[in-house]
Amino acid sequence: MKKTLLFALAALLVLTLFAGCNGGESNTLTMATNAEFPPYEFMEDGKIVGIDAEIAQAIATKLGKELKIENVDFDSLIPGVQTGKYDFVMAGMTVTEDRKEQVDFTQTYATGVQVIIVKEGSKITTADDLFKEGANTKIGVQLATTGDLYCTWDIEDEGLGTVERYNKGADAVMALNTDKVDCVVIDNEPAKVFVQNNPGLKILDTEYITEDYAAAVSKDQPELKADIDKALGELIADGTVKTIIEKYIPAE
Repeated sequence: MKKTLLFALAALLVLTLFAGCNGGESNTLTMATNAEFPPYEFMEDGKIVGIDAEIAQAIATKLGKELKIENVDFDSLIPGVQTGKYDFVMAGMTVTEDRKEQVDFTQTYATGVQVIIVKEGSKITTADDLFKEGANTKIGVQLATTGDLYCTWDIEDEGLGTVERYNKGADAVMALNTDKVDCVVIDNEPAKVFVQNNPGLKILDTEYITEDYAAAVSKDQPELKADIDKALGELIADGTVKTIIEKYIPAE
C-alpha cells in the first residue's frame, strides 16, 4: 500500500514538473537569426541587437510571450524552422519564390537593396559590368543570401563569372580587400558599414536588385504565422516598425 502510494506521488511529481516545463516552453518564442547583418542584426556587448531583434521583441510582447534569439549560420535558418527547432526567422530575409516553397512568410516590414561594393578605381562601374561577356568577374557573397542566389542565377549559371561564397559578409569584404574577388554583392545597409570601416572601398551608385524582407515561419504552423502576422501588422500600423527602422537607419 505504501509502495503504491509512493509510486503514485512520484508519478504525480513527474507529471507536474513536465507540465511546468511545457508551460515555460509554450510561453517562449524562439527567433533564429544570423547576427552578421548590421543594422538588422549584429552583436553588441555580447548581445544580439538591431532592427529585427527589436521588431521581434515587440511582436513577442504583443503576443504575451518571452523572446529567445538564436544566432546561427544563415544557411541553417530555413532548415531550423522547417524542423521546428526555431519558431520563426527574422534575418533581413528576402521573400523569394524559392523560399516560399519551403516556408511561409508574413507580410513584409522593410525593403532592402542589393548593392555592389568595389575597390576605388575598379573597372566595375555599374551593375551592367557584371553581365559583360568575357569579363569573368569574381563576385564575393554571403552564403545562401539573396546576393548569393541572384548572382548564381544571373551570372554564374550564365557563364559570365564565378561566385565565391563566405559564411560572413565581413569575410567577403576581406576577400575584396585582398583581391581574391573583384566585388561584393550585399544589402545596402551592411554595405554602408563595411565601406565605412574599410577605406578604399565604395558602393556603386547603381543598384543590383530591390527586395522585400519578411519573417519566415514553418508551413506546419499556420496559427503561429497568423499570430505573428497580426502582431506585425499592428506594429506597422501604429508606427512602431517605422520608429525602430529609423532608429538604425535615419531618414535622409
